[in-house]
Amino acid sequence: MKGKLYGIGVGPGDPELLTLKAKRILDAADVIAVPVKEKGEKSTALEIIRPVTELEGKEILEVVFRMARDEGERRRCREAAADQLAKLLDQGRNVAMITLGDVAVYSTYMYVNQYVAERGYETELIPGIPSFCSGASAAGLPLMEGNESLVIVPSVRESEALERAIADFDNVVVMKAGGSIGRIGELLDKYECPRECACVLSCVGMEDEYIGPLNPEREYSYFTTVLIKKKGK
Repeated sequence: MKGKLYGIGVGPGDPELLTLKAKRILDAADVIAVPVKEKGEKSTALEIIRPVTELEGKEILEVVFRMARDEGERRRCREAAADQLAKLLDQGRNVAMITLGDVAVYSTYMYVNQYVAERGYETELIPGIPSFCSGASAAGLPLMEGNESLVIVPSVRESEALERAIADFDNVVVMKAGGSIGRIGELLDKYECPRECACVLSCVGMEDEYIGPLNPEREYSYFTTVLIKKKGK
């Protein structure tokens, strides 16, 4: 009998935000698959679950997803990951692959899930708390109220997408924004939105948590989101 693959969102950083269902499946899984950019790399997702999950005697499998610009290289990594997981599933072992935040929000796992499911294996997605939801709660801010709209932009590398978002939506979430704080401020100025409408949510639930105003002089982690509320806070 073939094993089952679970894709598990482990939340934004605080181990206590791991769902009960995620913990139950992680404790019962034969293998925990951990996405890394290179072999031997420290995994934030693994560190999140370590204090609250039974890892004793459990196999931890590193699955490499290189952050390559070339789409072909990224596709090869996904296919290789699917091959790794399929071998374990063929042995009848249940595998839980962990990912930060929610498994369905900008998660590399979803590509792997498609490859594995297309090969006929059983899969299941276990949602987690997205970083922007956790960050908004930590900042005491609503993501949207009443009939307000919300848009999520993955980064500001394509600044046209952010410009359109600021022009057309009441609330804007900019993810992976750590290296673009200055650019976000410039766009707010261009569209006559006070910079006080933006709140930086960095490393929420982690040791270096920062929740506060835009500060281009500050260094920000990769795990940085900006919440823009055009109607003010």
